[in-house]
Amino acid sequence: MAVCEYCNTRVLKEAGAVKDLGKISSVLEDYSPIQIGTSGVLGGRHFDVVGRIQLRYDAGMWNEWYIIFDNATSGWLGDASGQFTVTMLRTPDGQLPSFEELRAGQRYTLIGEPYMVADVRTAQCIGGQGELPFKVGDGWEAKVADFRQSGHFLTIDYSDEGPPLLYTGVAVTLESMQCQLLRDAEEIKRTTGRYRGKLDALECPNCGTQIKYLPGLTANLVCQSCQSQIDAASPKAQVLAKGEQHDKEYFTLPLGASGKLGNQDFTIIGVMRRADDEGSGWTEYLLYGARHGFTWLVEAEEGWSRANAMDLWPVSMGLGATEVTLDKADYPKLYDYNSVVTYAAGAFNWRVQVGDHTHVYEYKRQQVVLAAEATASEIGWSRSTPVAWDQLKAWFGDAVKGTAPAARGSVAQDFSKDRYKRSAKNWIMGMVALNAIPLLFNFGGTIGYTLLAAAALYLPAMLLDAIDDKQK
Repeated sequence: MAVCEYCNTRVLKEAGAVKDLGKISSVLEDYSPIQIGTSGVLGGRHFDVVGRIQLRYDAGMWNEWYIIFDNATSGWLGDASGQFTVTMLRTPDGQLPSFEELRAGQRYTLIGEPYMVADVRTAQCIGGQGELPFKVGDGWEAKVADFRQSGHFLTIDYSDEGPPLLYTGVAVTLESMQCQLLRDAEEIKRTTGRYRGKLDALECPNCGTQIKYLPGLTANLVCQSCQSQIDAASPKAQVLAKGEQHDKEYFTLPLGASGKLGNQDFTIIGVMRRADDEGSGWTEYLLYGARHGFTWLVEAEEGWSRANAMDLWPVSMGLGATEVTLDKADYPKLYDYNSVVTYAAGAFNWRVQVGDHTHVYEYKRQQVVLAAEATASEIGWSRSTPVAWDQLKAWFGDAVKGTAPAARGSVAQDFSKDRYKRSAKNWIMGMVALNAIPLLFNFGGTIGYTLLAAAALYLPAMLLDAIDDKQK
């Protein structure tokens, strides 16, 4: 099937005939640097991008680019908010799991290797472009599940009747594939501006507050004044859910602030506050740069950190394992906890709202923290490193409000420090309480056993805390 670039008519080529299948919606011109005609090299083979379908699910959207290699084989280049994968059709070596039984975090042995379910979603086609290997139109439904094993990627497609299709591949970057004929920043700005009427801010349909956003990329908006959820994925913005007016929130980094991280320009386009089970809160700022996509800055009581989504996942024995391995280095588990969104405002590349829950698993080695965030349908990994206050000021200058964390008079407690000794003390106190009566009546006969048991608990705890400190 081919889509006419002038009138969006779908044309199906069959033996001896060409059929008009009607029109398909134009793709939403987004900030992807890929376009029809982009070429590259993967595994020593040259490929060209010849088509695209655009898919949308309840929390966001992504592109699937159809690519053809110079040996006439084909595959798909997945493009989701600056993260890329290449997959190709493969014959399964056994029965594949059913779509209904899949949950994020489950582990399956597929093609002889252990894989973890990364996400399970049902999406609808919202646009098409170029040449495609099958018939597709507006509303066509895709039921897919993605699996990960370190840098290896696997997709099972349940969209059509009959047995599901298996695609295998790897996570990639545009640089590693030596991509040519990519859209540059000016071309991206020109095309997205043309589609959007050069609009880079809109008024909240509920209260009229101006909201800055990236047309075609951050279509999920939350008004900072009334908390209304807005869908800006079509030329006319729609209110998905009305919020309530509340007092203005203040942040160390305001929405719209721009900074230079390294030699790249970034702008703060979204901000949200989250809290854990115990009520401790922190603030996350979503930044976007034209050349390097999305990054996060996280503000917590103990200081600042910068986090990025990981293309290469750590190797683990399962979600919540006691340690994970990345680049041959082991990261012990720090802790896990539930988190909930308590406030959100600005533009995001997925749908976010107050009340969203995730379960977070954190692993730490020296100053690097790896975190897995899991819901019932999706898992994502991020890598974060500390950011000094002086560095933050150098990046954003006068846009930074407030004072350095140390000057606020509140020093956050590191709950991971001496955690084994604290646990051992609790056990010893409980043991002494249980043996209080025997100690009173037979002190000499029981004190020795009590001290021996206390030493057996406390000495290993000291050793484990010493190992923890060395790893940090």
